[in-house]
Amino acid sequence: MAMMDRVVVFFDLETTGLDTSRCEILQLAAISDDRRFNVFISPCRDIDEGASRVNGFTTHGHGSDPRSLQLHGQPVDAVPPMRALADFIDFLSSFQAPLLLAAHNARAFDVVVLTRNLQRCSLMPRFLEVSGGWFLDTLQLSRELWSLKSHKLKDLVSHFLNMPFNAHDAQEDVRVLQELYMKWKPNQAVVQSCTFSPAGR
Repeated sequence: MAMMDRVVVFFDLETTGLDTSRCEILQLAAISDDRRFNVFISPCRDIDEGASRVNGFTTHGHGSDPRSLQLHGQPVDAVPPMRALADFIDFLSSFQAPLLLAAHNARAFDVVVLTRNLQRCSLMPRFLEVSGGWFLDTLQLSRELWSLKSHKLKDLVSHFLNMPFNAHDAQEDVRVLQELYMKWKPNQAVVQSCTFSPAGR
């Protein structure tokens, strides 16, 4: 398995909370070079107050009423989870090479939430067929490469890129994550040491 031969696609989720066993995805963004993907997703459950304070997402509508997703008080064009995840798979299928999906804290959070939601929508087999099911945890990668007090994304951006960015916006998070990766230029051995497959491949 040669990791360096794979196209790296950076992705990020914003969610209704931090409980990986039940939270839902509100925003899914991805980037690879200049190819970008972003989608907002209508949740079926309430957004935790703590999550709203961090990511700015709220909903309008309660009970059985349709939930209108808002970001910092402004409505966004959100779609159902099934359509959003299918569109993400279509985006991944547009790459003509084996993929490596990278996220910050992928192993403990993003991959757990993504795969659970894919399974709930019966899209996991299609996702594995298209993506190959290999993930890179850039949080682990950062810890392997650098001795720093903090490996939070905002602190890494400040340290290596010295630029402001809108943290907890999935589009911004994937953009700066790609820039960090390009600056770090990790070798194949360290990338492979931080790569995993939840499908056990």
